[in-house]
Amino acid sequence: MSATEPLIDVIAGARPNFMKIAPILRALQARQAAGGRLRARLVHTGQHYDERMSGDFFRQLGIPDPDVNLEVGSGTQAEQTAAIMTRYEQLLLQARSDVCLVVGDVTSTMACAIAAQKLRVPVAHVEGGIRSGDWGMPEEINRLVTDAITNWFFTTSEVANANLRKAGVGDERIFFVGNTMIDTLLANLPQLRAPAFWADAGLQAGGYFVMTLHRPANVDDPQGFARLLRAVGEATAGLPVVFPVHPRTAKTLAALPDKPAGLRLVDPQPYLEFNYLVRHAKGVITDSGGVTEETTVLGVPCVTLRDTTERPETVSIGTNELIGTDPAALKPALQRLLAGRWKKGAIPEKWDGRTGERIAEHLERLLQP
Repeated sequence: MSATEPLIDVIAGARPNFMKIAPILRALQARQAAGGRLRARLVHTGQHYDERMSGDFFRQLGIPDPDVNLEVGSGTQAEQTAAIMTRYEQLLLQARSDVCLVVGDVTSTMACAIAAQKLRVPVAHVEGGIRSGDWGMPEEINRLVTDAITNWFFTTSEVANANLRKAGVGDERIFFVGNTMIDTLLANLPQLRAPAFWADAGLQAGGYFVMTLHRPANVDDPQGFARLLRAVGEATAGLPVVFPVHPRTAKTLAALPDKPAGLRLVDPQPYLEFNYLVRHAKGVITDSGGVTEETTVLGVPCVTLRDTTERPETVSIGTNELIGTDPAALKPALQRLLAGRWKKGAIPEKWDGRTGERIAEHLERLLQP
């Protein structure tokens, strides 16, 4: 690329990334159409290669076909990390970019950041600075490693800013921009649509729960998982529980002899259908971080089955409550929810749909000749 047209590699590899890159790509394309200097190259690592985990999201969110697909496919975390680093390094050696922009905390985020930094390509991290404090989560290791070698941090909250300052990052490298996940949610609210099974399942707005579970602490041990599902069945007072089953969870679920009667097992849902379910649910039971952000903005009560969260603003400001991993804690929490005694919640600062634009503005300034 010429000095007047900086090239930004926008990295995506797994389902949580796709919602985060869509508004950044839109903002970069809009600035380019208006005569801006920045150019984007979309690099899909292929970490999630299943059509339901990748293709549906690209189509629904209007993400263009990747400029490059590294096609790393399946493997252990170490195997995927090695394959992504090797293939991304080859790309940079053949056609160097000016910035490697990574989002979130998946394996692709860490692997591409390492490969780029070793070739002296600056790294920008969207969602930099978030921390759960739980080193048992692979995502926490990815965050720590990525932030240790990041040049510029685009953050979602003042909590993340404080985490970075505590680690010695100067304010000149921290840019509080908001949350690109929320850009995508707000942009797509008018397009949300009921899934195909809605009518057949007899679902009605406010008359069911949505549940997502995939953390090892919750789903890897069959006996513990069975206890948790029994607690869900008892605590939801006979209301249906729509459970899109993550591939990781499906393996343990298949080994269980019985499941609560109200559990509605469905495939992983495309973006528009999943958020329709969340928007109209009585409440959400989850161990996902991203879902707690969406419920906060939608004003839907959310119960998180984890001991820690990297998104504390969803608890201190939003509709989320952290109840731990003990199934016994579920019933009292849902009794409060069903009795209408759940907190109302508010929307965190700068979660306003303009984060992608702010990121593009900062990049243009940072990459001035």
